[in-house]
Parts: sequence; structure tokens; C-alpha cells
Amino acid sequence: MSVTQQYLLDTYRAHRLGEAAPPQPGAHDWQVAREWRDRREFAAVLAGRPAGGRLWRNVSRWSRLRPRF
Repeated sequence: MSVTQQYLLDTYRAHRLGEAAPPQPGAHDWQVAREWRDRREFAAVLAGRPAGGRLWRNVSRWSRLRPRF
């Protein structure tokens, strides 16, 4: 069963039971990514390493260089 099919099934069940619909798939992905990054940086600081990894610097640099349409 795909994620979309599961979401539609859960939405149908919630509607039949009079409950609130579940969040859409991918609705909180950016929040989860930020929290994961923050936790890694915090663990790095506690371990005495510099916070902020090379991956995030490269991603942010790439996003600034990417042409916007």
C-alpha cells in the first residue's frame, strides 16, 4: 500500500468516526529535518566538536547559487 493510499484510508476512517483528518504526507518534513539538524549540532557541541556540518553548508550554498524562476 502506498503512502497516498494509506492517507486516503485514514482520512476516510476519520471522517466516518467524526475525528479530525490526519496530516497530509510530507506536511512536516522540513520541521523534522530542522529538528534532526538541531539535535546533531547540539550533540556535536556537547562532544566538543564544531556545530554545523559540511553537508548543510553545501546545501545552503547550492540553494543560493541555484537560479530562481
